[in-house]
Amino acid sequence: MIVDERIVTAIFFFLGLIIGSFLNVCIYRLPRGESVVITPSHCPACGSRIGARDLFPLLSYLWLKGRCRACGKRISPQYPLVELLTGLLFASAYAHTGLTALLLKQLFLVAVLIVVSFIDLKYLIIPDRIIVFSLACGILLNLFAGDLSLLSAVLGLSAAAAFLLIPALVYRGGMGGGDIKLAALIGFFLGWPNGLLAVFLGCLLGAVTGITLVLTGLKGRKDAIPFGPYLALGTLPAMFFGDKLLAWYLGLF
Repeated sequence: MIVDERIVTAIFFFLGLIIGSFLNVCIYRLPRGESVVITPSHCPACGSRIGARDLFPLLSYLWLKGRCRACGKRISPQYPLVELLTGLLFASAYAHTGLTALLLKQLFLVAVLIVVSFIDLKYLIIPDRIIVFSLACGILLNLFAGDLSLLSAVLGLSAAAAFLLIPALVYRGGMGGGDIKLAALIGFFLGWPNGLLAVFLGCLLGAVTGITLVLTGLKGRKDAIPFGPYLALGTLPAMFFGDKLLAWYLGLF
């Protein structure tokens, strides 16, 4: 039986919406040290338990007009944004990779990057527990996907981490340890040389954005800027098109 690719893509989009709802729980609870499994969903403002009818991704937010049913307090637009972003990226991963073992690995990495990015944006931290858990899963996922050799994964980890570690040692205080660990994780998932490419693109995006924010007066020179989201943004093109980007770049010479 031939299944329409648009239908399968839509299925992954809706799967992403559902997973995105769980990622919101992780973003809210992990920095607080709370369980992401045991405690039922509740309103951050009043603590009221959220009923099943209000847990539909995107739709519940729109139906409730962005407010808690119990207390009427406004719900952060982060919640539908994370759900929509996860849905779009899950659909994009399927469209690019198809139903392969590699797809599961990419979906996991996408989920981790979304959680890390929004935690970093809000709290300026990247929890070690996320990195350690993701690295452990990455070992299994690399074996399952079979797209990287152990040498490639280790080289990717080492090169990506060193790319941030060296300037961090030279210019102390400029780069957080969490960013270096995240870069190492990305390098382990993408391998050599795409892991290094991802970190380079992230640094490029971060530098351009940082300079723009300083020049426009929105940020001061000494203001902290979360770097995790830029590493995540650099990872996406490296993950989907890394080989093509490298071939294009090398072709220039």
